[in-house]
Amino acid sequence: MINVIALRYFVETVRLSSFTAAAQYLGVSQSTVSKMVRSLEDQMGETLIIRNGKPLLLSDAGKVLYDRGGELISSLLRLEQEVHEVQALSQGRVNIGIPPMINLLFTEVIKNFRERYPSILLQVHEHPGPAIELQVAKDELDVGFSIAPVNEYLPLEHQVVASYDVYAIGLPELLPRNKGAITLSQVTKKPLLLLNDDFGLTRLLRQRFVKEQLQPRIYAQSSQWDWLISMAQAGLGIAVLPEPFCARLPEDLVYKVIREDVALSWDVMLLWSGRYLSQAARAWLECCQAQLGGDWLLDSIET
Repeated sequence: MINVIALRYFVETVRLSSFTAAAQYLGVSQSTVSKMVRSLEDQMGETLIIRNGKPLLLSDAGKVLYDRGGELISSLLRLEQEVHEVQALSQGRVNIGIPPMINLLFTEVIKNFRERYPSILLQVHEHPGPAIELQVAKDELDVGFSIAPVNEYLPLEHQVVASYDVYAIGLPELLPRNKGAITLSQVTKKPLLLLNDDFGLTRLLRQRFVKEQLQPRIYAQSSQWDWLISMAQAGLGIAVLPEPFCARLPEDLVYKVIREDVALSWDVMLLWSGRYLSQAARAWLECCQAQLGGDWLLDSIET
């Protein structure tokens, strides 16, 4: 039986055309590489590398062993990676970044993931969207979520995985009770209650204000959506929030969808670095897709 380690040393030596380069690549001494190649030649019973020339020359047997050995080594490395990936599903770890504003969407996902993969350590980090975008770009998180628009200058891959209408919320005195929609220009004529500027929805709204040359009257901003609702209930203005929060509104409040020629939507973005996605992280995304629906384009994300 061929010594697989010796075979790999031989293949890397030939591929790099140097015992020294192979030693540096493999992280061992040059003498170790030479000894392993010599032991392989002893096992084969003939010379594989002709050492009196540069670049290195191969004997006929050496050529056959290099061609077939290279294929074997590649197959073994792939096999090792697949084994590690399977192990990751039983003892892996996945770090997820979720902004506080959208964590309510993932409660059932977390529950299902825990039940399906009890041995994977799931660590959820709650930060504002821009902070999560930066952490994913720096590979500090496996995957993250943010709200469009994301920072276009970061080395990120991203895709929309859920999209919701945006609603104006207020008392009937400020927002008549009827089934009709309301436009952004109509909304800006009222005192506005918005999330802080580091929230994706507010970034999107401010872009629209500038694009449509609107002059909003912003009464207050907060990082707490429920405080915006309390202020709207007190009659201080119109809160602007995405659809998932409308189901939690007090009965005395009116909510109307904001309709524009160019759709105004709260888009939940999946973020990853594009360099690597572990099997544990992919398992998390599969649970997200199963629970939240939509097309998560899992086939397009490399592992």
